[in-house]
Amino acid sequence: MNRELFRFDEISIRGLCMDLLRNIWMILAAGISLWFLATGWHNLTYEPQYTSSATLVVTLKGESNTYSSLSLATQMADVFSQVFQSDVLRERIVEDTGEDIHGTISCTPVTETNLMVLSATCSDPRQAYLYINSALRHYEDVAGDVFANSALQIVQDPEVPSAPSNTSWALSHRYLLAGLAMIAMAGVICLFYLLRFTVKTPACGARQLDGKIRGTIPYEAKGDTFELFGGIGIGATGGILPGWGGRRKGAGKSSTGKKNRKENGQEKRSLLLNSPLVTMGFAEATRRAEARVEYHLRKKKEQVLLVTSVMENEGKSTVAANLALALAEKHRKVLLIDGDLLKPAMHKLFEEKKGDAVSLSEALEDKTEGKAMIQYNEKQKFWKLFQYRAVENSASILDGEKLKTWMDAWKQELDYIIVDCSPVSVSSDAEVWMNVVDSVLLVVREDRADVRMINDAVDAVWQSGTDFAGFILNAFHKEWFQGISEGGDSSYSSYRYGNYAYGNSRKSVAQSIEERGRAYGGTQKGH
Repeated sequence: MNRELFRFDEISIRGLCMDLLRNIWMILAAGISLWFLATGWHNLTYEPQYTSSATLVVTLKGESNTYSSLSLATQMADVFSQVFQSDVLRERIVEDTGEDIHGTISCTPVTETNLMVLSATCSDPRQAYLYINSALRHYEDVAGDVFANSALQIVQDPEVPSAPSNTSWALSHRYLLAGLAMIAMAGVICLFYLLRFTVKTPACGARQLDGKIRGTIPYEAKGDTFELFGGIGIGATGGILPGWGGRRKGAGKSSTGKKNRKENGQEKRSLLLNSPLVTMGFAEATRRAEARVEYHLRKKKEQVLLVTSVMENEGKSTVAANLALALAEKHRKVLLIDGDLLKPAMHKLFEEKKGDAVSLSEALEDKTEGKAMIQYNEKQKFWKLFQYRAVENSASILDGEKLKTWMDAWKQELDYIIVDCSPVSVSSDAEVWMNVVDSVLLVVREDRADVRMINDAVDAVWQSGTDFAGFILNAFHKEWFQGISEGGDSSYSSYRYGNYAYGNSRKSVAQSIEERGRAYGGTQKGH
């Protein structure tokens, strides 16, 4: 198989967006953190400066020529700045105010006028006001010769400044910095999504996995989920869940809260094939997968199938249960075994209590007490051997020889045996079961297990001498902008019955009949 990390034409836009939503707290945290960092930096480093300004008009004494006054104002601006910054004037200001004023004073000409703006800047607004007023009173005493031929008149008197004249860069740009931080974090999340060597689309699975894909089962929400436009739903538990459409999924229309939903069985439901609550797409995709798996088993003349996964929460138990249900629908004699002693789930899926039933651990420990080891479920139409409690040390009671003896006996009476066991990466129980069963089926959830770990598990299956049936891609989302194929097969976004297509195809039944009629030499009418 091609082990290339990813291809741009196989990138799941929906998966990328959902990954961003799942990690939205990281994006917000990055923005908020940088916002507070900029605010803290401002509080530590910012020193406010206050400026008091006065506007002066410069004229030549005894001269009415406006051009001369304009030229004089431009020339004298630099001279005034030097005078007002002189130590001599500063000493006069200290004597006048009785305070050692720390600040700067500048003189700026107004373009194309004989006006100048005199500005005093200090860290204290009161000192800025005293500074400029004292400078205006004493500048002639310091540099009378400089101003001998000119006259200064105040056009606008200085005032005590009410706000700082300088701004903090960190404070004024903190929202921009926060936005850039959020964008950067979103970029990092997208990069990690692309670099995760997982199965993100069925096309990726067909290219990267060492085996055949027997089916792609679409994502199905378990809870009472309100789905927003664009395919993002907010579940009853407050988490963000993927969906599609804009309708409420789940039984009932109760809105009285979590308690009522739980009482009505709406809070969380099992995704079983025979449930009236599952969608048509989920049911048909499961049946197609079962048909392909059964074809493989019949071709290989095998009866015992082990269903497992590499990691937890990939949906292996649900897939195993639905395979058994689909086979039972076809009147096959099926035995469903919950071989996951560490985290049994079958009794939860089917909402069964132990009662008088024998658990797998009891049978392995010879604690059946004369009871039948397997029981027939009238409702589900299959035989069962479930585990009802977790076993801490499963390796100590899991006896491969005993299991092999049971399987050989059951195969004489049953058509198929479906075994659900612990994930390969969780315990060594899967290795024991591999030596007992005829074939192994791996369940791969969208964007969960590393491709290298999955293919290593396939290698372990072949090394055990057991047949490998292939993969079931589970809980894969429908793309927004493109169809998703089952490893190069038909898309689960449309369904075909016979020669008539439903879903993406817009061809009517009448059109199909007419085309088929032409193919046989004439058009069929009147039917």
